[in-house]
Order: sequence, then structure tokens, then C-alpha cells
Amino acid sequence: MTVPPASSASSAQSVRPSAESKPLPLVMTAPRRGKPPRHFADLAPEEVRAAVVELGEKPFRAKQLATHYYAHLTRDPEAMTDLPKASRDVLTDALFPPLLTSARRMEADGGTTVKTLWHLFDGAKVESVLMRYPKRTTLCVSSQAGCGMACPFCATGQLGLTRNLSIAEIVEQVRSAARSLADGEIPGGPARLNNLVFMGMGEPLANYKAVMGTVRRLVAPAPDGLGMSARNITVSTVGLVPAMRKLADEGIPVTLALSLHAPDDDLRSELVPINTRWSVDETLDAARHYFEVTGRRVSIEYALIKDMNDHGWRADLLGEKLNARGSGWVHVNPIPLNPTPGSIWTASDPAVETEFVARLRGHGIPTTIRDTRGSDIDGACGQLAAEEDE
Repeated sequence: MTVPPASSASSAQSVRPSAESKPLPLVMTAPRRGKPPRHFADLAPEEVRAAVVELGEKPFRAKQLATHYYAHLTRDPEAMTDLPKASRDVLTDALFPPLLTSARRMEADGGTTVKTLWHLFDGAKVESVLMRYPKRTTLCVSSQAGCGMACPFCATGQLGLTRNLSIAEIVEQVRSAARSLADGEIPGGPARLNNLVFMGMGEPLANYKAVMGTVRRLVAPAPDGLGMSARNITVSTVGLVPAMRKLADEGIPVTLALSLHAPDDDLRSELVPINTRWSVDETLDAARHYFEVTGRRVSIEYALIKDMNDHGWRADLLGEKLNARGSGWVHVNPIPLNPTPGSIWTASDPAVETEFVARLRGHGIPTTIRDTRGSDIDGACGQLAAEEDE
């Protein structure tokens, strides 16, 4: 997973239930586990119409269901008052099975950061983080339960991979957050969900089909989707080069975020084991290709780890490698590492962080320290799930 925009754990946690070493071997495919039941969000519009007819209903019911789900953000049959009662029960029972149950909810930043641990239908666990800023809202979603990339400083990476999430399991994280904002449950009054980042648990491009299916649901205009701007959706990756190139050809201009964490192969292979398959240069070439095809500037995520990857010469090497591929195509986000319990990895000293940023900017690389949220909750995705398994 990509290190999420949150910081360290705290001894003071606000918790309430909600209604609704050596790198490990890489696991590129999800182990088999229970298959989620078919859900409305798994289906394209034409498939919804076919499913509705199969249930003995008129085809126009599909549009009514889409309006309730994507525009009104509800799957509650009692709210679907434009449908006959008998039809409501038949359709919702068949097409809206419960997929996620909120098992734990933690708040920080005066309630404007909310982290939720979800139990999936088969007991697998994922996390999402909703963050409200003065002028925008952002949701960080999970695309896998666990992760097979085995990055040693990442809480999710140490869990291993349980399974891929379905389209609907990802969309339901989004719908739940959007509904919470719309209902004014987050301080600041009712609001819309503006931004989505695939930076929670899992490697999004290792679950490519479901992630892209989710993106299509999110950007589709009402009533067949949430009508979000693709430019406000960020898909992160540790560097699955073939999938990065495939993403460039999708014709959907999402933002690509590359979790680099080191500019040299020796260190990056230790921090991000997939680097043994695709080198730093191959990965940066794929990132540059994404910019050339889409015109979308790529974000380079770089978790600053004390005495590991935060040396000034590494900032210089990163700047040189990025500039060798042209100008104006990239932005670097150094991230203060969020240590996980018992980890040998910790955040860089502030002075070292400042020097690292200054060196990158000295090479003309736009660089912004990632804003951190959730300073008094377990910030790194995977920590709540790991705690439950202890």
C-alpha cells in the first residue's frame, strides 16, 4: 500500500461503533476466499437492466435503483418510495446484499478525520479514512484486504494478502463516506465528497479490474454513477509497470501516484520488493509514459525514513533522475513516515526533512510535504486490522 495521509498512533483514542527485517515473498494474486455476493454496484447499467427483468420487474426500475443508490446514496428499501413495496423488497434483497459492517470507528482532528475498520461479508478486514478540510473532502479507500507487496515499513504489507475486493466492496466504502458527508455527520455541515485516493490497504493495480470498474462507476454521470471528476481520483502503485502502462491507455485521466521511496535500486529493492522485478528506471519510465499519454502530472510518493532513505545525496539523485525524463511532468510528495507498533522504522528528523525538500527544489522539482491527518489515531492503514488479529 501507499503510506496514507495520516500520522502516528496515540494513547487517547475516540472509538465508537458505527451503524452502517527481511521482505516477505511477493504475492501477486489474491488467495481464494469467499466470493462476495452479486451487488448492484458490480453491474454495468445494461447488466442492471437485465438483472431487474430477470427478477420479473420492468426495465425502467433499473434507472430508479441507480438514482437511489448513486444520487441519494441509499440502499434502504424504505427510502425508495417511488417503487411499489413488493418491488422494493424483491429488488433490494437480490441486488443490495450487505457487504461491509463497521466494526470500529476512530476520530481525530475534531471529528473531521474519521477512520473506519470494516468487516467484510467473509470476515476479512479493510480500512478507509475520510478527511474533511476547509475547502475539500477526501476519502482514502482500500482495494485489497491486506497486501502482497511486502514493503517492510508498511503495516498492511506485514499482514500479507487475504484477497482482492470486489467493485461493490470498494464502491460501498465510497457511498458510505459520501452519505456521511451529505447527512452532515462530519463537523462543518452537509458536504459532497470531492476527492478519492486509492491509498488504503492493498496495491490497487494488483486488483486492476475491480479498481477500474470502481473508477468507471464513480465518474459515470448520474444516475449511473457518482459523477465525480476523474482528475479528483488518485490511483497509487508501488510500481507494477505493465499495469501502469495499461492504465495510461484507459482514456480516464485519473492521477497516478507512484510510491517510490528510494531513487537507487539497492535500497528500493529492500524497501519495495517489487523493485526486483521492475527497476527504478523502468518504473520512472512508465510514470513518464503515463504523463505523455494522459497529460496528467504524476505524483511521486516518498516516505522519509530516518537514516534509511533521507540522505541529501538521495534527494539529489532523485532530482537528477526526474529531470532526465523532462520537466513539468512530476510532483514529489515527501511523507513523514507513520511508524507502526514494534517497527524499527521511524520518521526523519525535521531538519533532515527540510534539507531533503530543499535539495529537490534546488533541482527545480515541485515538492510538497504531505499534509498529515489523524495524529491521535492509528494513522497507517492496516494498524486497526492488525490489532484485531493480535
